[in-house]
Amino acid sequence: MWGAVPAAWGASRSGTVSGVCIGDADVGPRHPHLPGAGARRPGAHQLAGRRCRADRRPAEEGGGLHRRGRLPAHPGQPRPRRPHGPGRVARRPRRPGRRRAARRGGHGQRVPRALRRGGGGGDGHGRRPGRGRGGPLVTVTSAPTTGRAAHEAGVERLVASYHAIPQGAPVRLAKRTSNLFRGRTATDVPGLDTSGLTGVVAVDPDARTADVQGMCTYEDLVDATLPHGLTPLVVPQLRTITLGGAVTGLGIESTSWRNGLPHESVLEMDVLTGAGEVVTTDPTDRHPELFQGFPNSYGTLGYATRLRIELEPVGRTVSLRHVRFHDLDALVAAVGAVMDSGEHDGEAVDYLDGVVFSADESYLVLGRRSEEPGPTSDYTGQRVFYRSIQHDAPRPARDTLTTHDYLWRWDTDWFWCSRAFGAQNPLVRRLWPRRWLRSSVYWKLVALDRRFDVADRLEARKGRPPRERVVQDVEIPLERTADFLRWFLREVPIEPVWLCPLQLRSEQAWTLYPLQPGERYVNVGFWSTVPADPAAPPGAANRRIEDEVSELGGHKSLYSEAFYDEETFWRHYGGAHYPALKERFDPDHRLPDLYAKAVRGA
Repeated sequence: MWGAVPAAWGASRSGTVSGVCIGDADVGPRHPHLPGAGARRPGAHQLAGRRCRADRRPAEEGGGLHRRGRLPAHPGQPRPRRPHGPGRVARRPRRPGRRRAARRGGHGQRVPRALRRGGGGGDGHGRRPGRGRGGPLVTVTSAPTTGRAAHEAGVERLVASYHAIPQGAPVRLAKRTSNLFRGRTATDVPGLDTSGLTGVVAVDPDARTADVQGMCTYEDLVDATLPHGLTPLVVPQLRTITLGGAVTGLGIESTSWRNGLPHESVLEMDVLTGAGEVVTTDPTDRHPELFQGFPNSYGTLGYATRLRIELEPVGRTVSLRHVRFHDLDALVAAVGAVMDSGEHDGEAVDYLDGVVFSADESYLVLGRRSEEPGPTSDYTGQRVFYRSIQHDAPRPARDTLTTHDYLWRWDTDWFWCSRAFGAQNPLVRRLWPRRWLRSSVYWKLVALDRRFDVADRLEARKGRPPRERVVQDVEIPLERTADFLRWFLREVPIEPVWLCPLQLRSEQAWTLYPLQPGERYVNVGFWSTVPADPAAPPGAANRRIEDEVSELGGHKSLYSEAFYDEETFWRHYGGAHYPALKERFDPDHRLPDLYAKAVRGA
């Protein structure tokens, strides 16, 4: 879950619900989907005009969201609505306590209430909707794109705001939210105006590319591409991660074992550098040194204003297998076999991640793109996705999600960290509005805790010292992953732990992050707190983790707290190349340097 990936409050192994977990690159969005924000913005939705009902059984037992008839065809194929007027069968009265499942369009996107009636401009492929037995079909087009003129106006405002910041004052983004999980020095200086850089400029379904503004969230990006049957090659797990954040701060997900990291599918990008100029960069011709050095720079060389990225085709659903392991070595061996062959037990694997609950209970979650009709499970209401993974059967448990719901399966409960807010308590969950089951809301709650020290005050009332926050994602070479997991489960009381296999897609290394081409890694994510030792220096548990990761030939993402000394830091993170990049693209040092930002909180 890394630079572009958050964590949230979580429980330690002892069951104590206390602490925090989150993290994102320093280009977080100004996000509209917060409490009281109302309906979602019009997105990439295809309205079928049919009601759904939710069945809480697993999909393999016939549960999930049941639509009348078969699932709609690939984006753009409509279904008839029920007739209006006297001939319509009267509705049954709603039973108390039951809530209708949200209507969905192509690939399973939820359709905003405001868009469920009335006109539809087409099906996302330029075709007008047809008519069925029940009258005119209602469709909703893909999310509106920003357009070139609006994008250029947004860039002009950004550059103007840069030049308005006094010389010597810190240059930062102006934003309401962040998924970073490390402190920053306070400042009263206005930040950069990114309000005009939050959308999708254009989608080219034939070339399978998209031009996207740097502050566009992956939620809005997916809404624009999914109606075309396309998604980015890597879609980080949380809706409010921005594309610029995932590139400058790194991102990861279950396609990273075959597609690498988000920056590897960038074809070109425009960057506002520390020198105050907007330059276009690509891998070969235009400022290739900036292109190679931008990932993991965390806004210390500049901020991306536009990125052209590759897209890949997806199915309408994702068929899942939850494979249980009782031994960590067997789990790691299975990961290597999937990365070698692209399959498991003769069945193709397109998506690969896993969860470790304990040394003798771990799972790989294997996903396959599918067009097969049938019921799909819903984990955006009462059911919790990570709990559905667990089983004790000798054969894999199976499940099916729409592609849309699969992409955001971890966002609803912030992986498992929503439990710290009581959101997994069945009674609380029934009262918790569905639209507030999302990572951006939990982040607001964490921000309130950090502002008023709620968790520390509760610990003090119990006569205990403040707890140490341990919010990290680390990359371990595949062959040492079982060793690290055994050490971690023995020394650090945090469970569950997320696993995400990774291999670079390209044949070249990237300047500021020490992943080697051809080497296979496993990202290990853990996000909670542990009891602090009053006699130890601050960050004692985090320092021990950093030492163990280095000992095993790994490294950690920089979205959260780091405790390296300067020499060790630059040995890990491109110290031989960074000064030249800084001198070329930020000669007056208007932006902080990477060590000052990642370790000292500049």
